[in-house]
Amino acid sequence: MHQKWDNVSVAACAVLNCSEATEKAVAARLVATKWQNGELLHGFTEAPLERPARPTKPKLLPPSEMPRRRKAGNDSNRRALLHAVAHIELNAIDLAFDIVARFGSIMPKSFTDDWIGVGDDEARHFSLINNRLKAMESFYGDLPAHDGLWQSSMATADNLPARLAVVPMVLEARGLDVTPSMIKQFKNVGDSASAEVLQTIYDDEIGHVRVGSQWFKYMAEKLQKNPEIWFQELVTEYFRGHLKPPFNETARKQAGLPTEYYRPLAQKNNAQKATD
Repeated sequence: MHQKWDNVSVAACAVLNCSEATEKAVAARLVATKWQNGELLHGFTEAPLERPARPTKPKLLPPSEMPRRRKAGNDSNRRALLHAVAHIELNAIDLAFDIVARFGSIMPKSFTDDWIGVGDDEARHFSLINNRLKAMESFYGDLPAHDGLWQSSMATADNLPARLAVVPMVLEARGLDVTPSMIKQFKNVGDSASAEVLQTIYDDEIGHVRVGSQWFKYMAEKLQKNPEIWFQELVTEYFRGHLKPPFNETARKQAGLPTEYYRPLAQKNNAQKATD
């Protein structure tokens, strides 16, 4: 990897254009170190491509075609759960560096600070999960994965408020809902090493969702919008799925997402189901 990067956008795009998963994680951490050490200019001369480079495996499927995830009761199911998390973390590396390269020029420098920090965390998470897969005689790419996260990224490629609403405040917030039960499953089968990694990811993700919600509120204030109503409007327009309970209300509140944001959308979805 060429490490003489002129500015933060060139460095961020170098991460995005890295096709091998472990190399992408290493590159992400290197960029974060250089940025935090003041070795990269806060400049934007390179724009990201529509899609980041990815390894030839895993095969990407539409979410509807993915095999149903099962509880971590045996080695095969545990590998499948960890593989799904590894795929999410790899996407999360790209999402963090994409938001920097795509939108950093129109935002304060602290926006880049925050998202480079998130990208650094996501790269660390990927490496932790990848090591657990290796310990279970598996590897990232061993199983198919879905493309839903990047589809949401492409749908919001020209709209930063929509990106913030959909990616950190809907998709990453969903991780806060489901990860505690995964941690419990791994503990129940005696896999404390995987449970500890998932706990680390969960604790960090609260902060990542908070970064998204804080910048969303910053934009709402700047544009004199009601943040809760604006969030609901953007999610309705840009998110293909539905928000559905159970919600981890405690973790979501810690992340700056009180129920007033998402409950009306879940209730609206339930009302539509009742009339269908």
